[in-house]
Amino acid sequence: MNLKQIEDEALHLSEEERAALAQKLLLSLDAPTMDEIEEDWLMEARRRARELDEGIVQPISAEEVRKKARALLR
Repeated sequence: MNLKQIEDEALHLSEEERAALAQKLLLSLDAPTMDEIEEDWLMEARRRARELDEGIVQPISAEEVRKKARALLR
């Protein structure tokens, strides 16, 4: 199937289906690579570790996070 055929088929979709397809196509253009995602998470982990080491933020136990999350869900 060539691009013209795909375009013709897409134009016969409902408005909702065309919107969903357009969104998927646009998101596919901006999708980061796995290496970029891993680098971003590594930078975030380093930032958080630095903030903890410098006393900028205080750690919160997993149990406390669970309690707060459960309270928000009620």
